Amino acid sequence: MIFNTEGLLLRFRTLVIAGLGVAAFMLANWPLPFLFGPMASLLIAALMQVRLEGATVISNAGRAVLGVAIGAAITPALLHQLPAMALTMAVMPLFIAVCGLVGIPYFRRWCGYDNATAYYAAIPGGLQDMVLFGEEAGGNARTISLIQATRLFMFVIVAPFVLTHVYGVSLHNPVGVAASELPWQELLLVPVLGGIGWYVGQRIKLFGAPMIGPMILAGAASLAGILHARPPQEAILFAQVFIGIAIGAHYSGITLKELRRDIVAGLGYVVLLGGICAAFVIALTSLDIGDPVSLFLAYAPAGQAEMAVFAIVVGADLGYVIAHHIVRIVLVVVGAPVAAAVFKRSRRRP
Repeated sequence: MIFNTEGLLLRFRTLVIAGLGVAAFMLANWPLPFLFGPMASLLIAALMQVRLEGATVISNAGRAVLGVAIGAAITPALLHQLPAMALTMAVMPLFIAVCGLVGIPYFRRWCGYDNATAYYAAIPGGLQDMVLFGEEAGGNARTISLIQATRLFMFVIVAPFVLTHVYGVSLHNPVGVAASELPWQELLLVPVLGGIGWYVGQRIKLFGAPMIGPMILAGAASLAGILHARPPQEAILFAQVFIGIAIGAHYSGITLKELRRDIVAGLGYVVLLGGICAAFVIALTSLDIGDPVSLFLAYAPAGQAEMAVFAIVVGADLGYVIAHHIVRIVLVVVGAPVAAAVFKRSRRRP
């Protein structure tokens, strides 16, 4: 077997820098050190032109852990809440449409990107999905990647401020019980449900397979009375570290030109998205049809994994939050190939 020594060294360097970030945040007693520490330290390293490389398999393992945690929250009580969620989930297509109506002209006219790049940079979907679909449609994959990564990065940074200063919740709550306090059967279910769900999800080409596959399988186990607890706090903290690494490592190799053009454009869009999100959350909250904190996390245009972490930390309704994000991602993933086909046909026209 031939090992890619350079790749291993890059991943090791990335892990060391991420670990230093965790240590710095813990010493400063800042919130969510296992998530924010790697994000911050890797962003600084990338801006200093340090080469980085994430560990996709391990990051996906972290997402599988979160998938099991979400699945454990799928209980009969949650199913009884589905009718109450119907209205807020039904509004999600309108939310995505407004994001597109604002974002696409912004990137096309103000930032000067081509149609495909503008579309896939503006739609708040999964980062990898938007990059792949955007590249297939003829867009600039690097630009889409940087703008989508900036969206995720900034909303993960802004969300704690909103949660603590607007909603008055704490970010220092324990993320779960220690492994030593859980029965061995529950501990064994985490890798079993996570591994099988991830594998089967990939085999059937399920979107977001590393997280959604384990979530579905763990949800079935929870409803059947087999799974009774979330993964231990050590596993949740592991997931936070590698989600933070996945976000921070996306900035590896960034140039000054990309910083001035793509990152600035992404930051401008984050402001617009923040306004759209605030308008929808305020409108829905005024109808008194959901918990305000859960509504905010459900409509925050960030990643499922990151919002799952926040929901766990603040004690929000995890199933409610993720159900809305799944609706958003499904709508985006279904629409993305259609848009790609349209852009490809337009490029062939004389």
